[in-house]
Amino acid sequence: MDPFLARRRPSSDLEKTDLRGPYALDVDRVLHSRAYTRYIDKTQVFYLLKNSHITHRVLHVQLVSRIARTIGGPLGLNLDLIEAMSLGHDLGHPPFGHDGERFLSELSLKAGLGQFSHAVMSVRVLERLEKGGLGLNLTLGTLDGILCHDGESDYASLSPMGEPTFEELDRRLAIRAQNPQALINPMTREGCVVRLADSISYVGRDLEDAIEIGLVRRQDLPSEISQILGSTNGHIVYRLVDDLLQTCLNDPSKVAFSPAVGRALLDLKTFNRANIYYNPQVKSETPKIRRLYEFLFEAMVVDFAQGPKLDSAQIFLSKLDPSYTENFSPEEKARDFIAGMTDEFFLHVAQGLLLPRWNLDSFK
Repeated sequence: MDPFLARRRPSSDLEKTDLRGPYALDVDRVLHSRAYTRYIDKTQVFYLLKNSHITHRVLHVQLVSRIARTIGGPLGLNLDLIEAMSLGHDLGHPPFGHDGERFLSELSLKAGLGQFSHAVMSVRVLERLEKGGLGLNLTLGTLDGILCHDGESDYASLSPMGEPTFEELDRRLAIRAQNPQALINPMTREGCVVRLADSISYVGRDLEDAIEIGLVRRQDLPSEISQILGSTNGHIVYRLVDDLLQTCLNDPSKVAFSPAVGRALLDLKTFNRANIYYNPQVKSETPKIRRLYEFLFEAMVVDFAQGPKLDSAQIFLSKLDPSYTENFSPEEKARDFIAGMTDEFFLHVAQGLLLPRWNLDSFK
């Protein structure tokens, strides 16, 4: 692996000798970040459900890590790099999953900030918002893998691409900021594994969650999918991991599924989109979430422009270096603040702004 991938941006916080190695240090920095703590109440697919067995994002990133490490070991890849990418790849996800991301992107675009991408935001969190605004100073390899994870893409075969430089990373960030759907291959084989492990981690798990809440039945899965991949999450994960490993061991030039399994995976994603992700039964509250996003974004832009006055916004700024307040617009602050919220905190802040309160001082 190119040693430049283990380098960090120039920093006044000089690195001390550390026995953990560069990527193990990245893992620990991600794990101890404030953003990682907030994974605990961030939607994976299903929101506003009181069911403790439904997957949240904190479990999802752990599943990605475990699956990617299982693949990376036999391939001789760096497991610490894989873990750092996996655990950090969704730190920029806003409340209420991909619906929330779409709403925040619409609002950001309207405010002149460009589209919102959770992958770009994940890098922004790690480089600009954590550690009081100083960032965690992660390695190039980790940041690139996080930016390029794209687990929602339908690629079944990947090869590393790109010059391993921070200039190339910044170019990729600019491309993804303009077009979040732009597909860019990671610089490393580890990044390719993480991207495909992201898909492996959620396709079967989302099916199990949908069965858990009665949205679909196991027998609804088309036979052409179940005959190749199985019909339970355990069988699906095992089949995909085993096939990926066998294909990679036979052809080390790429990270890929065999053609038959790759087609079955795409068919399963298509089934999930039609019957789970876009199912009207799970979207009944989505219009309300959209309106709350619109209300909260507008309210926070005004509040940040004024000072701010809202307690939670004041706390947000108090955790950041004063240069953040000076260098970013109210719209950027509103985007960053909302993107970092958990689902519950989002509703709490919106409720506090919407619902009237007794003004007891007026009765004295």
